[in-house]
Amino acid sequence: MSIIDNYRQLLQKIELIAKQCNRNPAEISVIAVSKTFPAQIIQEAIDNGITLFGENRVQEAKAKIPQLQGNFTFHLVGHLQSNKAKDAVRLFECIHSIDKISTAIEVDKEAKKINKIQNILIEVNTSGEPSKFGVEPEKAVELCKAIRDLQNVTCTGLMTVGPLTEDRNKIRDAFKQLRHLKEEINQTLGISLQELSMGMSGDFDIAIEEGATMLRIGTAIFGQRIS
Repeated sequence: MSIIDNYRQLLQKIELIAKQCNRNPAEISVIAVSKTFPAQIIQEAIDNGITLFGENRVQEAKAKIPQLQGNFTFHLVGHLQSNKAKDAVRLFECIHSIDKISTAIEVDKEAKKINKIQNILIEVNTSGEPSKFGVEPEKAVELCKAIRDLQNVTCTGLMTVGPLTEDRNKIRDAFKQLRHLKEEINQTLGISLQELSMGMSGDFDIAIEEGATMLRIGTAIFGQRIS
């Protein structure tokens, strides 16, 4: 099937799952993760009506985005190094992967230079896997509080990567933890984080059931990744 056929089929699945758990499908955004795919493939997706994309690496996005035309926005869904903050602020509508105050400060500085309010998410390591990025759950409230003092950064929610396992209960526990953490932060700090970025091609159904508002979908839209 074509990319747009895959995308439409995915939307149908999302709508079905959302309705089964009494959620409004309109509350769930699909981020088409286009990492490793060339600009011409992304352009095909744009030409067929897909408008929201995700990239993992700033340098890769910097090379591809200027080649694209039409109505589209990009989110950074991979880890951000502080020294890439300047490019990230200029390229991405939202940065999903802030897990240190030092990185948030760099993003704030770069956003101020171009008079932009940069949307970000705090990445949380809900699986406890040492190979994963993300702030420890017990430190997320403190990080969110520190970020709140920055003038050109707005934290709109939380992000996590589910554990790499076939055990769907462990995946559900990770997503449930993120949802509970969002509720705790909102209550503790008196704010209103809205977004939960969680769920990919293999586990988006669980993510929807646990409250995801952003799904990061690559393989189910674009097919197997080009290495």
